[in-house]
Amino acid sequence: MHAFRNILRTEARLYLRDLPTLLTTIGLPTLILVVLGLIPSLRKPDPTFDGQTFVSYFAPSLLVVTLAMVGVNTLPSVLATYRERGVLRRLATTPAHPAALLAAQLVLALAGILASALLLIVVARLAFGVPFPRHPLGFTLAFILGTAALLSLGLLVAAVARTTKAAQALAVPLFLVTMFFGGVYLPRFLLPDVVARIGDYTPPGVQALLDAWTGTSPQPLHLAIMAVIAVSAGAGAAKLFRWE
Repeated sequence: MHAFRNILRTEARLYLRDLPTLLTTIGLPTLILVVLGLIPSLRKPDPTFDGQTFVSYFAPSLLVVTLAMVGVNTLPSVLATYRERGVLRRLATTPAHPAALLAAQLVLALAGILASALLLIVVARLAFGVPFPRHPLGFTLAFILGTAALLSLGLLVAAVARTTKAAQALAVPLFLVTMFFGGVYLPRFLLPDVVARIGDYTPPGVQALLDAWTGTSPQPLHLAIMAVIAVSAGAGAAKLFRWE
């Protein structure tokens, strides 16, 4: 435990020193929200969104931005870099097992994701009158399972990629797919119905987040799919992961 605390402290310092990445990870979704919220027409209730404003409708998709950046982009690249540079191998010869470094990275990833989500929710409420998630328990469960699914996929990428370049080559397409099906590049109501339905079951499960935010209990099937992906990808990552 002492070794883990030391590694976590060191990794946290490195994480905080990279200010541009930190600000982008935490602040980008909120920045996009503010830019959209400054457009008056997007703050008016619209029958297309069941009487919601576009800002309210689009807010859950903005959660996907940080989840995708951290889960399938940053996390695999960092772990692949540590493996390529021999950091994981050298840790194996010390009292601090490499698993402690992996755990520290997961803690920091979760902290960044949580900070970004809270900032988005609070600014959406205070600046644009977007209600807080109306089904808090369902929203929390959907958010946890969606996060777990994307982090597990990121760990799977880190497990099979032996170099930083290989991790990026695998992570970038996964990142783009996640953002697309999450309704970030193009709002989901503009997507063909079949594409939007695929997005319901693509991590992090934006439809479950949207349902819970607007007050409807998330569909159990959506949550179950996220749980299956998290467990399957996590098990695959554990089986394939190599420290060197």
